Amino acid sequence: MHLNLNTYLDSLKGKRVAVIGIGVSNTPLIELLLGYGISVTACDQKERSAFGTLADRLEKWGCQLKLGEDYLKNLDQDVIFRSPGIRPDIPEFLEAKSRGSEITSEMEVFFDVCPCHTIAVTGSDGKTTTTTIIAELLKAAGKTVYVGGNIGHPLLAEAGKMKESDYAVLELSSFQLLTMRKSPEIAVVTNLAPNHLNVHKNMEEYVEAKAQIFLHQTADQKVILNYDNMLTRDFAKRAPGQVVFFSLQSPEHADITLENGSIMVKKGEKKESVLLQSTISIPGMHNVENYMAAIAAVGDLVSPEILQEVAASFSGVEHRIELVRKFRGVQYYNDSIASSPTRTIAGLRSFQKKVILIAGGKDKDISYEALGPEIVNHVKFLVLTGGDVLGSTVAKICAAVLNVPEYDSHKLPILFIDDFENAVRTAAAHAEEGDIVLLSPASTSFDKFANFMERGKKFKMIVSRLE
Repeated sequence: MHLNLNTYLDSLKGKRVAVIGIGVSNTPLIELLLGYGISVTACDQKERSAFGTLADRLEKWGCQLKLGEDYLKNLDQDVIFRSPGIRPDIPEFLEAKSRGSEITSEMEVFFDVCPCHTIAVTGSDGKTTTTTIIAELLKAAGKTVYVGGNIGHPLLAEAGKMKESDYAVLELSSFQLLTMRKSPEIAVVTNLAPNHLNVHKNMEEYVEAKAQIFLHQTADQKVILNYDNMLTRDFAKRAPGQVVFFSLQSPEHADITLENGSIMVKKGEKKESVLLQSTISIPGMHNVENYMAAIAAVGDLVSPEILQEVAASFSGVEHRIELVRKFRGVQYYNDSIASSPTRTIAGLRSFQKKVILIAGGKDKDISYEALGPEIVNHVKFLVLTGGDVLGSTVAKICAAVLNVPEYDSHKLPILFIDDFENAVRTAAAHAEEGDIVLLSPASTSFDKFANFMERGKKFKMIVSRLE
């Protein structure tokens, strides 16, 4: 019998379940389990006061809460759903496993019970935009689409209403992929660069986690890889199914290429133009790559007319080089998603002129050396913020800039302003008509914010209040 959501939930009846983390991704899971009459203990490091009425509501439904610093102690439930941000090999999980507990996650179970087509995207940069473009293309082609994983909302609770002809389009992080036992029908790896090395043991583990997106595919399934990125190119040797390459730099080696301002698709011995670069409304060559990856994934399901319509109308994803406001001739862009140097480099290269850059945040134990020359080449005024927090990237970013032989302090002044709002207002005060102010931190938001969304919303609020 094929495992579906109902049969899976039936299998949990009479068992005790723990859900680790009462956040955006796990609250619907907790509610789903409780609604099915399953015994649930919700565990979270935060104290009860952090949850407001949610804690009362969960308890009213029969949920046990285990909150505070001892939230992982003495786990002995039959099934334990870990939050993606918590490593599966922490001592508490290993002890529970030795006592017979099953350690799983919402995404692992979703792949077990999902009845519809699955397309998943991972990578160091570009995965959210690529995921969203794929979803928008499928919707425009008349398909029923569910978007989730690392963006949107958890999909396990919706698996029961999905039909075989529907599409689940997922963004998957390295943390979600680390323990995956199944792969999607179509997998996309946008690129790979050092990232999240504050959580992963090393770069090898990070790369291996990303590989899980395709390693469990069958011969008739497909992985889309970036030929221009050595790490993703090497994945082709390990792919069980069909490999499709996209490339900006090596058209002779790829199936989806950019030639003379047009995205081309290889069909047999010929290449066919499917989308003009000039049609794409979101800026930057990295977004051309995102479209190439999306076309490689679902181009067979979407007409060229729909491709052109979506490319012209899709204005991008919030917090990703998002135009916030044009005020007194100055354009303000929110690129809060840029939590690594490679993301910020892509953002800087999206503009035809030098920008005023606001950067800085919490470190992920990665190198910032490559960011220095890009800032020197693309920035006219640099504001570094968040330097008052332990593990700040401010010193690393500054050192990367100062180490560039061409750096000239007269051409590129650097200001250090720890307070975020003051940093934004100072950047605005130094902007003249025709300038671009770009928030692209090259760092995580955990210096002052819960996540990059909160940081981006704060930037947008400050900019909207400029007078």
